[in-house]
Amino acid sequence: MRRAAAQIIKIGLLQTACSANPGANLKKTLAFAERAAQQGAQIICTQELFRSQYFCQSEDHKNFSLAEKIPGPTTEAFCKLARKNKVVVIASLFEKRAAGVYHNTAAVIDADGSLLGIYRKMHIPDDPLFYEKFYFTPGDLGFKAWQTKFGKIGVLICWDQWYPEAARLTALQGAQILFYPTAIGWHPAEKKKVGELQHNAWETIQRSHAVANGCYVAVPNRIGHEKIAGDGLEFWGQSFVAGTSGEILAKASASQEEILIVPVDLSKVDVTRTHWPFLRDRRIDAYGNLMKRFVD
Repeated sequence: MRRAAAQIIKIGLLQTACSANPGANLKKTLAFAERAAQQGAQIICTQELFRSQYFCQSEDHKNFSLAEKIPGPTTEAFCKLARKNKVVVIASLFEKRAAGVYHNTAAVIDADGSLLGIYRKMHIPDDPLFYEKFYFTPGDLGFKAWQTKFGKIGVLICWDQWYPEAARLTALQGAQILFYPTAIGWHPAEKKKVGELQHNAWETIQRSHAVANGCYVAVPNRIGHEKIAGDGLEFWGQSFVAGTSGEILAKASASQEEILIVPVDLSKVDVTRTHWPFLRDRRIDAYGNLMKRFVD
């Protein structure tokens, strides 16, 4: 492969356990972000919905009180942190857009403290203990990439990570890194039988996005056993960063709070896409059926 001048930046992924106290969760996550910046991270990403325990385990109208406006107090706190430390921040929030309209949203903040924009989760699951359709309106902003001080990034959220279309459409806008704030884990009763299979599928699909698009993929996930309904969910952590060929560059543990600091060379995105020209060889003339729900 041809050589290119290195463009090394450091990603910081925040992997924590969450309590039932939103204020305490915010304080902890801000402290972790501060530590990540002190350790050299330049783009810092929280896990999904870090301000609360994963409330979608049940359908309860009281949980709508957890939502907040964007801009709002949490984005203001992270804008201040970003400006102070000259870092980019991706913060995952429960957004109250209007009465009766709520989103699962990620705020993207540049290193000068400015709010570059938001991404609203496009794919909304509805599975046992993952009752997100009760809470979240599907995103209406499409797939987006932002030019930040430290590179062009795309942001998707959790369930989006199973969809190659989402990764591709974000990568086509020039994203060098795809971030996936996540809250995923095992049903305790299923873990012994299918736990390893489920985790391997989750990791493999995201590594495949790195391969197919020649970009980095960064995935912060939470840890801990949160019991809001039934046996609860055991979040499997294992936050990771995959390189442009899908290789695992670094991975956190399954059960410990961690700050994962990972250097990545953005010049490899151009090199990989040139030598593995998947984007060049796409047959866009033949993909019309992707716009259909099902092809008979």
